[in-house]
Amino acid sequence: MRKPIISDEELIAQYLHGNETCLKMLINRHKSKIFTSIYLLVKDRALAEDIFQDAFVKVINTLRKGSYQEEGKFLQWVIRIARNLVIDHFRKLNKLPTISDSEGNDVFSYISIADENREDEIMREQSHDRVRQLIQQLPEEQKEVLILRHYANLSFKEIADLTGVSINTALGRMRYALTNMRKLILKHQITL
Repeated sequence: MRKPIISDEELIAQYLHGNETCLKMLINRHKSKIFTSIYLLVKDRALAEDIFQDAFVKVINTLRKGSYQEEGKFLQWVIRIARNLVIDHFRKLNKLPTISDSEGNDVFSYISIADENREDEIMREQSHDRVRQLIQQLPEEQKEVLILRHYANLSFKEIADLTGVSINTALGRMRYALTNMRKLILKHQITL
């Protein structure tokens, strides 16, 4: 019999009552989505790791102060913190992120697939590389919506709130992103 999954809210409550393990459980539960969202925006593994850590320092400080009010939306809250840290980073550099291939480690290697042989793993990695290259060719607004929707699992309302646009604008950007992805796949004759 499986143990019932403890909600994020319960883990937060237990952490605030002194159970440090609950914070580790929260981080482990969401680290892949949060890190991937950061990495796809900054395209630098070391920088993504720094921003990930900074985001959780802010999370811990906010939780300890008792200021957390995002019931049921912990993941979205942390992604919003991380996104704001990314924006702050690029503001400090006084430039937008450049579109370039990354020489860092593969973020998708964090995802484990059971019963996968080496050939399947290589094919999956190549497919992820192709998708990542296509995503990097999208305009920034489209890329951001696509990343927040598919890698961070945010709703269009959450994306709209996070990016300061209407839901229709977020939906439109996603539609254009998918249309542009299809065009790129056809243009480069890529099989995924």
